[in-house]
Amino acid sequence: MRKFLSLITCCAALLAFAPNAHAQGDFKIVVNAGNPISEMSASDVAGLFMKKVGKFPGGGPATPVDQAKNSAIRGAFARAALGRPASAVDSYWQQQIFAGGELPPAAKASDDEVIAFVKATPGGIGYVSAGASLAGVKVVTVK
Repeated sequence: MRKFLSLITCCAALLAFAPNAHAQGDFKIVVNAGNPISEMSASDVAGLFMKKVGKFPGGGPATPVDQAKNSAIRGAFARAALGRPASAVDSYWQQQIFAGGELPPAAKASDDEVIAFVKATPGGIGYVSAGASLAGVKVVTVK
């Protein structure tokens, strides 16, 4: 029985992460143009958006910004970059708020609003659709 449960758990994990390779092509991580960062690890990105760390790997303060709660891009980002569905991320933030912990990143209604926020915020980091206009921000490679 234990082996069977292990097999089911393994298969579920593989299925949960299978969409990630495709989903990462659906969005780009962007930072303020003045930020010296050009690449980050996936765990660094997750740490910033879950507010487990408050600084970029190089030491500068980070201010993450989310997309609108029910947007498709937020769902793709949550699954690919954070390793969980957007609903689980929302539950995490509800628990944090209830426990007196961190508040979630501010949410913007569109790619254009995320770009404007990141452009105007020296430590800004966000994610936008792969086809979004990236004027005034820098795309970060996630390794």
